[in-house]
Amino acid sequence: MEGRCLCGAVAIRVEGEHDPRVGACHCRMCQRWSGGLFLCFTAPAASVVVTGEAREFQSSPFARRGFCPACGTHLWFRDQDEKGEPRDAGYELMPGLFDEAKDWPLRSEIYVDRAMESARLAGDHPRKTRADYEQHNPFIEGDDP
Repeated sequence: MEGRCLCGAVAIRVEGEHDPRVGACHCRMCQRWSGGLFLCFTAPAASVVVTGEAREFQSSPFARRGFCPACGTHLWFRDQDEKGEPRDAGYELMPGLFDEAKDWPLRSEIYVDRAMESARLAGDHPRKTRADYEQHNPFIEGDDP
């Protein structure tokens, strides 16, 4: 499965294992980054091949966000540990980069109590509030940088 940024300078190939379901996040960092809400699917680092120049931005003490420096397309989110090493979760990739993702269902939604009115998602899927999510992810210290 291959995806690309808006200008085509960065291509991402997923060669193997990935979760073909989409997760949504409504935290303030994701709202600022995406303009509304963050959507992603997960793939282990061993399954992801990136070609072209991609850059990363240290968006918080626990994560880096990838983007194309030519067109600004958002590419991924990667959790990292206290030493700055990627956590074992691999990549959280933007589904809009991949044509195959257009029919994937919504897996889950977090920070639902922070959702913008214009970005509320319908359907029957697991939802967590800010308090619920942060209780189970102690390395996160709030959702506003």
